[in-house]
Amino acid sequence: FFASSAINLHFFLGVFLHFITGADTIQSTYNSAMNNHELTVKVHSFMYRQCRSKGYATAVDVLMDIGVLQKDKYEDWRFGHIPYLERVCTINLSKLSTIRHQMRVYAQKAGLKPSFCYYKQWGAKKKGGQGRKPVIPLRFSKYGKPEIEKQYATHFVDAKRVAELRAKQDGDAGSTDNSGT
Repeated sequence: FFASSAINLHFFLGVFLHFITGADTIQSTYNSAMNNHELTVKVHSFMYRQCRSKGYATAVDVLMDIGVLQKDKYEDWRFGHIPYLERVCTINLSKLSTIRHQMRVYAQKAGLKPSFCYYKQWGAKKKGGQGRKPVIPLRFSKYGKPEIEKQYATHFVDAKRVAELRAKQDGDAGSTDNSGT
């Protein structure tokens, strides 16, 4: 009885908050109610899917797949309109820490190779239209701690799957090459 009452109350509050404050609240209410077990299952599932489709998994893609980071907010961050990525995630810092931890756990169990990726701002302007574009690093975390920044910027690569995808791509490219006819 109490469990169903709590679920009904949570749903009612979500609908009520949605009515008062707008569309994003239901998603953030749902995300904040997600427990660590649900997060773990989602992280592992989305990492598996990313590795199967691309050969690697990234933190930002996992966050978008889970639904705690909207694509437009991610793009705003990449263009430098948002000071740090965690600011636009719809769950708290503790849950984000759980996601990063579970990514590392999955990567270790699956034998994925960590690969650091330097995230820089998109669309940086040249000074005076001359010379090279400035490289502006992006910040992921609220406090900018190097270890947390490194965790977000690390991609996990499935070397075997990358080789399979390349072989398939090379095979597809060879079969569409009509230069001999």
